Amino acid sequence: MKTSIGIKNENLVKVAEVLIQTLADEFVLYTKTKKAHWNVEGADFYNKHLFFEMQYEQLDQIIDQLAERIRMLGHYAPATLREYLGLTHLSEHHLESNDSLTYMKELLSDHESIIIHLRENIENFAVEFHDAGTSDYITGLLETHEKMAWMLRSHLK
Repeated sequence: MKTSIGIKNENLVKVAEVLIQTLADEFVLYTKTKKAHWNVEGADFYNKHLFFEMQYEQLDQIIDQLAERIRMLGHYAPATLREYLGLTHLSEHHLESNDSLTYMKELLSDHESIIIHLRENIENFAVEFHDAGTSDYITGLLETHEKMAWMLRSHLK
């Protein structure tokens, strides 16, 4: 059944495309954060193991909400690793070290990349695509990533 929520179909398609790429970014970041949780080593292991767990749990909620937002707009959310890797603008790296600082630097970089991507699209959603709901949703998501990035950045001082 066609989605009829006061937004032109071509605008729904454009919004969904951005949200789908964002979903891929979130899933890749989730996976990288889970890797940090599983593999971190060092004197600060226990604290960082718990810290990374807190962050990947937040990302898990973000992924679910974002996929549901895509569905609310009448589109399907991708759900395969192949799709995510083809859509994301993040990259996977083989880290040389499993210490918490190495993981935190990479995860911080990814959060900042997502923040920039979200910030670039907030106005487009509201003004160009006439979707204030997604603009508002993305603003909240941006703030969540800003807080997560702040937490990572604070560990790096």
